[in-house]
Amino acid sequence: MVLTTIATAQAKVRLPHIIGDQMILQQQTEARLWGWAEKGKTVKVSVSWSDDIYTSKADKNGKWMVKVKTPAASYTPLSITFDDGEPLTINNVLSGEVWVCAGQSNMEMPVKGFGNCPVEGYNEEVINARQYHGIHYVKIPSVMRVTPQEDANCEWKEIGIETVSDASATGYFFAQVINRTLDIPVGLIMANKGGTRVESWLTKENLEKYTDEPTDSMGIVKFKPEWDYHRALLWGNGTFNPILNFTVKGILYYQGCSNVGDPGDQYSERMKILVEQWRSQFGLGEIPFYFVEIAPYAYDNDNVNGVSGARLREQQYKAAEIIPNSGLVCTNDLVYPYEPLQIHPAQKKKVGQRLAFLALNKTYNMPSVGCMSPSYKDMKIIGDTIHIHLNNDLGAISRFQDIQGFEVAGEDRVFYPAKADHFWQPGGGYWDETIRIVSHDVKKPVALRYCFKNFQVGNLKNAAGLPLFPFRTDNW
Repeated sequence: MVLTTIATAQAKVRLPHIIGDQMILQQQTEARLWGWAEKGKTVKVSVSWSDDIYTSKADKNGKWMVKVKTPAASYTPLSITFDDGEPLTINNVLSGEVWVCAGQSNMEMPVKGFGNCPVEGYNEEVINARQYHGIHYVKIPSVMRVTPQEDANCEWKEIGIETVSDASATGYFFAQVINRTLDIPVGLIMANKGGTRVESWLTKENLEKYTDEPTDSMGIVKFKPEWDYHRALLWGNGTFNPILNFTVKGILYYQGCSNVGDPGDQYSERMKILVEQWRSQFGLGEIPFYFVEIAPYAYDNDNVNGVSGARLREQQYKAAEIIPNSGLVCTNDLVYPYEPLQIHPAQKKKVGQRLAFLALNKTYNMPSVGCMSPSYKDMKIIGDTIHIHLNNDLGAISRFQDIQGFEVAGEDRVFYPAKADHFWQPGGGYWDETIRIVSHDVKKPVALRYCFKNFQVGNLKNAAGLPLFPFRTDNW
């Protein structure tokens, strides 16, 4: 590697760019610090929060690594000194919670938005940025590489009026909630690239074992010639590999649009492979993985009534069921009626907040925070009417009237809009609350769907205001 060669020639400690001023360390753990020095040299690492000295000898390639015990989260600035005979000190380091922001453009989308794609509330977030102390972020440049990279040209930034615009909107809104609720610093590592597929982040070994994707550079270019961001392997090598030594709390993931149209269970299976890969590469155990459902959008050549997007959301729901220590955010309600052709919906704040609800409940042991969207549980057909129960209604179903988004089909497999309302029926010694659905166009219903289209927005939510996951009871 060129950078390693330069460092060795200078006989001086060199740190990866991700280790530097303004960095957030994962609190109360053994955080990895690493770099390069002259072959065989001993590097001493001292920290401002204790008298411990950590040492490591540079190997034949000049690489070294130590694990340092980090303090409890605090806004007190810390410093770390690396010394191989010529000391190097980094300052204004904080101890807190570190999360990775991975995926494609809806995760990459900054607070200032993209061209013709605004983020709702931009000015308000800039004005209020100083209210949030201790939120720092580092953006890993989105680059393609044939081989895994060990470093990336990046730097940590503290959220403020001048820096908030460039932060991932979804990531920043997640950090706001964690920072405000737990009153601790939050670090965001933004390693993502717009338009990427799940295959873009898989390693060469996993691509060759589980897919038909080529892994040689010419094969990759020819296989996906139309868009470079669809290419497999290269983005993981260039954009994600440089962060794998960093000690983190968990991963936030927002991706899927570029995999719409994948057959069968391919997407959910490859998502599981990717999460297993990242957990193995980080070497931190079964770290949390929280991800986001793709929002309503007119896939299939601007066809709002198509179902390819709905099938991908179905795969995301399946992925959440087969990936341990994971959670899925439903976004069915987070588009406006005028956004069917907007692949980057403006409502990013609630996306980040809902990711934070998952983290607070499942990772930070706050069960009073509702984090799960309701989902379909079962149904019973009585005459021309369907009765259904839901999981995770959290004790209340909203709304009470004018429920929208349901469709019913008979044996002809043609779906018609249906009316839905609350219904209490006696059963098991108590009154059982169900949702009652009927369509006057279907006298003998056999199947039910809820918002199972590319762009269809429902309005049924639970006590926490979280929307019902789109679903279907058929397999047509």
